[in-house]
Amino acid sequence: MSKYTVDIIIAACEDYISSNLSHREICQKYGIYYNDKNHNSMLNKWIRRYRAQGESAFLKEKGNKKYTSQQKKAIVEEYLDGKGSYKDIAAKYGIPSETSVRKWVLRYNANKELKDYIPRREVYMAEARRKTTIEERKEIVEYCLDHGRDYKGTASIFDVSYSQVYSWVKKYDANGEEALTDKRGRHKKDDEVDELERLRRENKRLKRQLEENDMLVQLLKKVKEFEGM
Repeated sequence: MSKYTVDIIIAACEDYISSNLSHREICQKYGIYYNDKNHNSMLNKWIRRYRAQGESAFLKEKGNKKYTSQQKKAIVEEYLDGKGSYKDIAAKYGIPSETSVRKWVLRYNANKELKDYIPRREVYMAEARRKTTIEERKEIVEYCLDHGRDYKGTASIFDVSYSQVYSWVKKYDANGEEALTDKRGRHKKDDEVDELERLRRENKRLKRQLEENDMLVQLLKKVKEFEGM
């Protein structure tokens, strides 16, 4: 079930446009999550889509949208002609992520082919888990929640795996946006680990010191042998 119903989204957009209420006040009124750091990017995105497409922007379509190479080119040229920002054009054409428009523009400017996009039917067993930024993960989670927790459809649209989307949404549910930060590869400090892990690290340090000391002893022996010749 979606965190926010279509009725709430539409009502919030209409209320914001027709009144003098701020983003914070609209969010408080309709029980929408408010993010001070991003100035509530979720509500901003809804308002942009509503202004571009009206209520139809939030009516769920069957299946995922397809984009032909010709359609992509027309969208890119519209951006290059200065007819809107990435966000504006994404909202106008119902493209879930402004990142998609940005990528198409970069490919076009690099004289690379804009290929037809046909959403994958199956994403549960995706071979590769592409790297994503924290902002992309936030955007993906927001989209998934806005579309009834459609993990499979979200994965297909944003070109990530089903398991990635599912994991990010669960982390967001449990601990909010901070949980979406990728902590892989970060070496924990001693005060962040348990006693057993601390002892293991200390053991490694001591072994390394012993190895270095042994190498020094062997080197001194060779020096003495050389001097005694």
